[in-house]
This record gives sequence, structure tokens and C-alpha cells, in this order.
Amino acid sequence: MGPRRCAAGLLAGLLASGCAVGPNFVRPAAETPEDYRGHVSPPEVASIADLPWWEVFQDPVLQELVVEAVETNYELQAAVHRVEQARALVGVARSPFYPQVGYQGSAGRQRQPRLLNQPSETFDLFYGAFALAWEIDVWGRIRRSNEAAEQSLLATEEFRRGVLLSLVTGVAQAYLQLLELDRELEITQETEVSFRETRDLFARRQRGGVGNVLQVARAEAALAETQAQIPDLERRIVAQENAISVLLGRGPGPIPRGQALAERGAPPPTPPGLPSALLERRPDVLEAEHTIASANAQVGVAVAEFFPRIGITALYGGQSTELADIVKEGFSLWNVAGNAAGPVFQGFLLLEQYRGQKASWKQTLAQYEQTVLNAFAEVSDVLTAQVRFNEIRAAQERAVAAYQESVRLSRVRYESGLAGYFEVLEAQQQLFPAEIALARVQLGQLLTVVDLYRALGGGWQLPDDEWTNVP
Repeated sequence: MGPRRCAAGLLAGLLASGCAVGPNFVRPAAETPEDYRGHVSPPEVASIADLPWWEVFQDPVLQELVVEAVETNYELQAAVHRVEQARALVGVARSPFYPQVGYQGSAGRQRQPRLLNQPSETFDLFYGAFALAWEIDVWGRIRRSNEAAEQSLLATEEFRRGVLLSLVTGVAQAYLQLLELDRELEITQETEVSFRETRDLFARRQRGGVGNVLQVARAEAALAETQAQIPDLERRIVAQENAISVLLGRGPGPIPRGQALAERGAPPPTPPGLPSALLERRPDVLEAEHTIASANAQVGVAVAEFFPRIGITALYGGQSTELADIVKEGFSLWNVAGNAAGPVFQGFLLLEQYRGQKASWKQTLAQYEQTVLNAFAEVSDVLTAQVRFNEIRAAQERAVAAYQESVRLSRVRYESGLAGYFEVLEAQQQLFPAEIALARVQLGQLLTVVDLYRALGGGWQLPDDEWTNVP
């Protein structure tokens, strides 16, 4: 076996036997409850998060808006480019695995001084060579650096998925809020008609000598207060449409509507699935986990800096007074050398870098644990809200029905002379906020589905290229 083969075998052995210093990543243990707080049904494997978003948001108009947002939203595009940047950084971290080859050359003209009786001489000098440098990753510094970059890429991909999920649920939330504002405007306009009829009734009775100016003034004030809310609601509707337009990545403009809020019933039960599965679905939890792994690998890089760097350098080239002679009959210059360089004392620089990286790792660990706690709390909040909104809606519907009957009876009593004008106004003024409150409760019920889908990491099984493939 020749010396070159021996050197290659020795190099391969070093690479194979070299161990990466520093701690290996171990997924943090997270305490998961047996079931979510606020979940009234027995634990089950099935989860709303397993469904594609269009099976959760079944309004065709909303589906079209979501597809447009996924295709054109600028924040999502920025997140995609961020992933591309992280992928490029992985390539940067991987490059030291390969030999680094470069070239160098020079051309000059030189005159030697006159020596004794020899005349001075002027000549050209040309130089060209290829240089090679290769660090042997004995201690795993390059491997740990590559591991950190790969984990950072995975964290960035989970961040992008989180932006995608937030965008889908954000469009759904904004759309439902727009429908609720439409319903408030409709209720306010109906109330305006009711107050106007009451004002006209009082005015007719006052002209007939039965009523008085005070009754008309009170009715006029109630009408004016209601009319003042109409332009404000119209302003809020335009602002909400503009907010949705921004999510769609287009200029401000009107937004189409599908099924009205008043026509929507209570949402069906939405199973959350097992709490243990939440850590595998939520993008922010997975992002935090990959961030820990990246910081953990960086600790290994800091440890490897204490050890010498071992490598090989080589040079192959030529030098001649004639340019054509550099490559004639092969290059004439070459050398091969092994080298090792390591720190002795740098003013505790490496030690402090290691301590700093260890603290950074502990920080990411604490952030992961906080993210997990927030995730379980968010799911519990939504599940509790679902139960409570069902109870609130039932009670509020009874209140609205009672106030509607109260308005009808008060007008009958007033026209029959059995009640005063104050009874009519009071009944109408109580009905108006009750109807508004019911509309807001209906919105809250629908938003719990959107919030639960987001809190559970909905669509986690859906490939990226299928988020817009609505059947």
C-alpha cells in the first residue's frame, strides 16, 4: 500500500472515530394532563385539528377568501423567504465538511542590483498555484454547527407553518366579526324604525291633545341616539373590510358575504383530541423544541473550541520567468502538510463563550416550557368558553324573546290607555341592547371553533401544497 493510500485510510479513520463533543439533544419532558380542563366529554383520539381547514370553515365565500390570502398574503411570503434563508445557512454550515480549494497567482517585473563585475539584470516573474485546506472534524465542531443550522431551519419551518395557520384562522375570525357588525347594523336600523314609529305615535297623540311635549321629546332623544350609532357601525364595517383586504394582500375594498350571522346555528361539538398529541401538532411548540436543539448544538460548538483544530493543507503550482513555462511539463511547486492549532490562553474568552451559550440553552428550555403551558391554557380557555357560550346563548335568547313580547304588550297597553309612554320607551330601550348582546354571543360561539382549531395546531397533517386545494 502506497503512502497516499495510507494517508487516506488514516484520514477516514479519524473522521469515523471522531466523536462530537458537547451534550446530545434530549427532548424536554413536558407534563401533560390526562384531559383538557373544560372538556366535558371523555378523552378521545379524534381531534378537529386532524381536519383540513375547509371542513371546519364550510362557508364557500370564506373558503375563497382564505385561498386568496394563502396565495397573496405578504407576511406569509416573508415567512417563506425566511425559510429559504435558513436553508441557505444550512448549506453555509455544511461547507466546512468539504475541502476548501482556491487559487492564487501573481505577475511582476523585477531588477536585480549589480553585483561585483556582473551587470544588473531585469526579468519577469510569474506565479500560479492551487491551494487546498481541509479541517478534519475530530471533535465534531463542524458537525455540531451543522446540527444547529439544521435545527434552526426546522424551527423556521414551524414558524412559517404557524404564520400559515394564523393567517387562515385570522381571515376566518375577521370574516365572522364582519358578519357580526352587519348584524349589529341590521338590529340598529330595525330599532331606528321602531323608535321612529314610537316618536310618530307620541306626536300624533300630542297633536290630538292626548299626549304631551315631554313624551315626544323623550321619544325623539331615543331615536337620535339610535341614529347616531348607524354611521359609527358603518365606519367599523369599512375598517373591518379594509383589515380583511390587508390579509388578502390587496388594496382596501368591499368584501363579499356568505351566510348571515342570524342564519347560523350553534356550532357542533368540536373534539380536541388527547393532550399528549398537542405537543406534536402546535407549530409554536415544535418551533420552541427545535430552537432548544439548535442551542444545544451550539453548546457543543463552544466546547469544541477548547480543542485544537486539526487539518491538512496543500499547494500545487509553478513559478517561471516566462508565463508559458508555468504549465509546461507540469507544475514545479507542491507541498502537503498537516497542522494543528489550538488555544492556550485567551483571557477566558472561550470559557465565557461556553457559559454564555449554556445560558442561552437554558433560556430556550424555559421558553419551551412556557410555550407548552400557554398551549394547554389556550385550549382549556376555548373549551370552557364553548360550554359557557352555550349557556349564555340559551339565556340571552330567552331574554330577547321576553323583551320582544314586552315591547308588543307595552304598545298595546299604551294605545289602550292602560300604560304611560315611559313603559313603551323602557321596553324598546331594553330590547335593543339585548339583541346586540345576542349577536355578540353568536359571534363568540363561532369564534371558539376558529380559536380551538388554531390552539390545537389545526391542519398539521396537511402538506403545504394542499392548503389551497379546496374540493
